[in-house]
Amino acid sequence: MSLVVVGSMAFDAIETPFGKSDRIIGGAGTYIAWCASNFTPVKQISVVGGDFPQSELDELANRKVSLEGVQIKKDEKTFFWSGRYHMDMNTRDTLDTQLNVLENFQPVVPDSYQDCEFLMLGNLVPAVQRSVIEQLKTRPKLIVMDTMNFWMEIAMDELKKTISMVDVLMVNDSEARQLSGDFSLVRAAATIMKMGPKYLIIKKGEHGALLFYEDKVFFAPALPLEDVFDPTGAGDTFAGGFIGHIARTKDISFENMKTAIIVGSAMASFCVEKFGTARLREINKADISARLDEFVQLVNFDINLV
Repeated sequence: MSLVVVGSMAFDAIETPFGKSDRIIGGAGTYIAWCASNFTPVKQISVVGGDFPQSELDELANRKVSLEGVQIKKDEKTFFWSGRYHMDMNTRDTLDTQLNVLENFQPVVPDSYQDCEFLMLGNLVPAVQRSVIEQLKTRPKLIVMDTMNFWMEIAMDELKKTISMVDVLMVNDSEARQLSGDFSLVRAAATIMKMGPKYLIIKKGEHGALLFYEDKVFFAPALPLEDVFDPTGAGDTFAGGFIGHIARTKDISFENMKTAIIVGSAMASFCVEKFGTARLREINKADISARLDEFVQLVNFDINLV
């Protein structure tokens, strides 16, 4: 059984208060695959143009990322996004978006991917995400979906249709409020879970993440970092750590999802330390274990009630 990841593979150009990158490798699917492959083999579904470096594909293949589901449109260009972050690093302006190969992307699930036990739907057009679910002959043990405010603005009906088919939905706090129409995140979570997902994860950037299930809530902090250079792929890396841990342990209980949230937060804390996927390419299992220990120390305390 396997983990299948669906998401964009792209070029990004990023400006932050601390520096500027040239055209670098990005995309939700790329970040998720680089992260999740630390924990389990990955079967990737995406699309790139003829300008996407073969060396990048080779590096992913060397990390046990199957690329059979990655379409290469040799006569077209890869998706490109450019953005500028404000000083707080939580807000950004999009400077340029070129859909290119993503504009008419129709994912095809290879036969070798039909053993999918865990499905991670990175942020894409909701209808495209749904088409992958519909192509699988057997429903995966767990379907996790990430989305964004853009689809809430232009494709709300399609988005809700896809949300109704998944087990776990990931959004940030402003998106949770937009999707639910409620400012209170607790009430927003209840409203969103009525749309279909059993679990809801609300990402709060540097302020951690919330996991909702039935009447239970779990909060995971973000690791305080001295330097944050580029938050672009942090949410996707979080998703990769979350689903990577779930796929490795094959345990979809609420208790194990708490651990998965911590793993996701730890992996995201690496991602922001350098531009693009640079930091994710450097870390090893010892680095990950040490970072997880930091999280344990961050939230561990004794208390005596007198």
